[in-house]
Amino acid sequence: GGSAPLRIADFQEVLGEPTVALPKLRDLCFSGIPFDGGLRCLCWKILLNYLPLEKALWSSLLKKQRDLYSQFLKEMIIQPGIAKANLGVSREDVTLEDHPLNPNPDSRWNTYFKDNEVLLQIDKDVRRLYPDMAFFQRPTDYPCLLILDPQNEFETLRRRVEQTTLKSQTVARNRSGVTNVSSPLKTTPSSLSEYEVLPNGCEAHWEVVERILFIYAKLNPGIAYVQGMNEIVGPLYYTFATDPNSEWKEHAEADTFFCFTNLMAEIRDNFIKSLDDSQCGITYKMEKVYSTLKEKDVELYLKLQEQNIKPQFFAFRWLTLLLSQEFLLPDVIRIWDSLFADDKRFDFLLLVCCAMLTLIRDQLLEGDFTLNMRLLQDYPISDVHLILKKAKELQDSK
Repeated sequence: GGSAPLRIADFQEVLGEPTVALPKLRDLCFSGIPFDGGLRCLCWKILLNYLPLEKALWSSLLKKQRDLYSQFLKEMIIQPGIAKANLGVSREDVTLEDHPLNPNPDSRWNTYFKDNEVLLQIDKDVRRLYPDMAFFQRPTDYPCLLILDPQNEFETLRRRVEQTTLKSQTVARNRSGVTNVSSPLKTTPSSLSEYEVLPNGCEAHWEVVERILFIYAKLNPGIAYVQGMNEIVGPLYYTFATDPNSEWKEHAEADTFFCFTNLMAEIRDNFIKSLDDSQCGITYKMEKVYSTLKEKDVELYLKLQEQNIKPQFFAFRWLTLLLSQEFLLPDVIRIWDSLFADDKRFDFLLLVCCAMLTLIRDQLLEGDFTLNMRLLQDYPISDVHLILKKAKELQDSK
């Protein structure tokens, strides 16, 4: 623990070195990162391997990555948007080979329509990010000028969603196979019309998240977009977009994109159905939660077994979404400090899940199947410090 000013000084000391000592930094971050002075934003960028340990390399790396991201925007959002806009103007440049009805699968239009399916699914999911907080509905301080320049005539993602005639039914393929990915904590407004669409020249934070996910899907066709990824981008983007340091905050979109990409490289196996039974798949991890519980609390383990409460009923969501659906956003962010700091990456997550079970053991031992399922689907303890402390005890008692 230690008092806040002391802890801030500890962070500043480690981050002040020409080469950041990663083990020391991990140690500090594991116990929670202060928000002050943009410390958390900076630490997360290091822990997620976006920033190298040599500080001298930071400014050139950031410039390179942010330029690269602008390139992605131009190629994947602006170019297709211009093509679409031009189509309305001049008919003759549409050759026979590349008109919207061409069944040829490599037709540009075919790609455009396929992308629209993905875009609609993303759109549906990002509009309801953290409905209990106004943040994602608010306009950003730094609207993307490339896209919102009033001079431009091209089709933006927002317009593309509005104009798309594809019915969203065609995209309700939820690959994770779990129908209820969101928890009771998150109530969703009944209709999208309740959202104000911001005036032209402004964009809401959720629109930025939509762009990040769309570009990720385009660059990673093997996984594209799976429901739940929005819940992984949300806390990252929120953290970077509220950075007290304005020259970082201005680049929240690009920085979030690369940190999200790095994080997904580590957890994407959880989202890919075909890997489920492999060593790295989610099934293996869910079973690991139970085998760990068996070591730590055999009585509770047997009780859950006997009631036939399978880990996929609750641990699927806990593990895949890094607990982002079980707690309020500030608490999720605190948990992620520890998860990102874990050098065995996400081994600690298994212990956090275990801690969550043992902390409600008395209720679980008394409850029947229905009651216990409700406890696990809508976890009753909101004090994440208690949970992390318990997880740490479990880790030390190995």
